[in-house]
Amino acid sequence: MALRKDIWRPAIVMATAEAIVARGSIDGFARVWLPPMDSFRFLADPFGLWRDGRLYVFVETYDYRVRIGAIEVLVYDAEFQLVDRRPVLNEPWHLSYPLVFEAEGETWMLPEAHRSKRLTLYRAVAFPDRWEAHHVIDLDHVAVDATPVFKDGLWWLFYTSADREADKMSSLHVAYAERLAGPWTPHPANPVRVDVASARPGGMPVIVDGRIVLPMQDCTRTYGGAIRLLTVTTLTRTAFAAETGARLTAPDTAAPFVEGLHTLSAAGPVTLVDMKRTELSLHGLSIEAVRELRKLGRWIRTRASGRG
Repeated sequence: MALRKDIWRPAIVMATAEAIVARGSIDGFARVWLPPMDSFRFLADPFGLWRDGRLYVFVETYDYRVRIGAIEVLVYDAEFQLVDRRPVLNEPWHLSYPLVFEAEGETWMLPEAHRSKRLTLYRAVAFPDRWEAHHVIDLDHVAVDATPVFKDGLWWLFYTSADREADKMSSLHVAYAERLAGPWTPHPANPVRVDVASARPGGMPVIVDGRIVLPMQDCTRTYGGAIRLLTVTTLTRTAFAAETGARLTAPDTAAPFVEGLHTLSAAGPVTLVDMKRTELSLHGLSIEAVRELRKLGRWIRTRASGRG
């Protein structure tokens, strides 16, 4: 039962993702913080879409008392004033990384949900807050933080494997398909990359000079410690190669959220990021203790009913 808890807070950075990639840093760019949360709650994994002059920021919302993430949307006007906020997707399992994008005449969300043992593509029935499960993407492994990008006439999907805890951070896989609904073909070289510093996706890919640049989580020192830019230099149905670039960290001006940065999402003229601090207190330990006692109580009741 850890005393120290990661607390994330997203921000809107007033720069394009391409400008951030060129600089290799978010330092020096103005930013607008998303609203703070109560103790031991946070928002994380921001992804955005512009619609009718408004920026829709989709985020994971998480409470350590519940430990099941859900998806919210925060709506900003052209002056980056918050004008609306509402829940948009809840499931019995943990949801995070609500990657939203437009393709094939529809608006889609591909959230992280590996605890459901599958990867589900959702379609917007009524944007931004009504979504339906449209298709389960069948892959070689249960995917973590699956990230699609369309290039050279194919959809490419980048993800890590949920097979082992270590693989979630360090085992990059790729699959490809002609359509979002598939069928998806796992790359024959999977895992195409094994590296705790640059294998787990961490945001929306961008195309720079004709090459895919993937924001990847650098978990070398801590979970979500930084974003490492990974440029894909070779991507075919049979071959894959990539090279690492800049390591982006939370700037000192983001204090106290300077202990991690694990999302970098392009959103037109702006970029969405999240940064973390850690919270250390006896309150954190009490939350864990209450959860463990409840689990023990359920186990005792189950055993007692079985004997009856």
